[in-house]
Amino acid sequence: MFNRSIKNTIFLNAGAFLLVGILEILSIWASRDNFETVYSFYMHGFNYTLYIMVIIWINHFIFIPFLLDKRRYVLYVILVIGIIFVGAYIRGHAYSWHTVNKMFFFLIYTTGTGMAAFFLRRSIIIQKEKSEKEKLQKEIELNYLKQQVNPHFLFNSLNSIYALSRQQSPETPEVVIQLSELMRYQLESAKKDTVLLKEELEFIENYLLLEEKRLSTRCKIEFVIEGQVSDFTIAPMLLIPFVENAVKHGAQSTNDQSTIDITTTIKGTTLNFCVVNSKPTTVTASKREGTGLENVKRRLQLLYPDHTLDIEDQEKKYRVNLAIDLKAP
Repeated sequence: MFNRSIKNTIFLNAGAFLLVGILEILSIWASRDNFETVYSFYMHGFNYTLYIMVIIWINHFIFIPFLLDKRRYVLYVILVIGIIFVGAYIRGHAYSWHTVNKMFFFLIYTTGTGMAAFFLRRSIIIQKEKSEKEKLQKEIELNYLKQQVNPHFLFNSLNSIYALSRQQSPETPEVVIQLSELMRYQLESAKKDTVLLKEELEFIENYLLLEEKRLSTRCKIEFVIEGQVSDFTIAPMLLIPFVENAVKHGAQSTNDQSTIDITTTIKGTTLNFCVVNSKPTTVTASKREGTGLENVKRRLQLLYPDHTLDIEDQEKKYRVNLAIDLKAP
């Protein structure tokens, strides 16, 4: 990175030198016959270009980093004007003060133009570095959030198996196999940025089948998909926390009859995911806003900033309505 920065600096300054040289030669082209030889004409242009660039380089590599960037503005202005005046005097004193004045204003113009180019380039570099840092931070945060999903889902699933084993259910071995398949999908999807929406919905369906066996007949689960799933993709494990919460804070928290209704609707490129679960008559003192829900909210902010998420905590039911654009980056 350091060598690349040096190469870029050399390249840009060589280009600036060449540009100033061309402009200088063109500016005195009409008076080229006043020079004794073609060589002396080009050497005059070269020397003049070098003279201008030395002042610009002193400003860029000494005055700006050591004075301007450290907010020593008064000293910076004094030294810049001073070096321009000294340069104009050295170059023009052999002719007249009129020439010195012309040189002074010409060097102010060229130095100002160089400064404008310098600050424009630096602004572009700073903006690029800021964007790269934000992107890196976003990737780090997303990876951290994705890593949190695995233990959270496993914890909830193991609780389901534990409940079946306590009931000495003959379906426990089958449920263990189903869980292993769910975990296999989760581990594989965690390595990807996106998965097929079809696969993600199949994962949710299989999870609901597992929970249905554990909850037996005391919970009625409806899972409906409307619209063309097609080849849409979605961030992995993005929808499952809403489903887990519906099970945990609805059917799992009561022995009464309960319901969970999940509707997935695809209209154009918009996915509407609605989860409605009945609430138990006696509400325990547990918080609905768990780790999984906070996690998915943060992922939605990072991945789908234009999403809409409406959560309604009503007297007899709890509703979550999520809408995201599947074509969004």
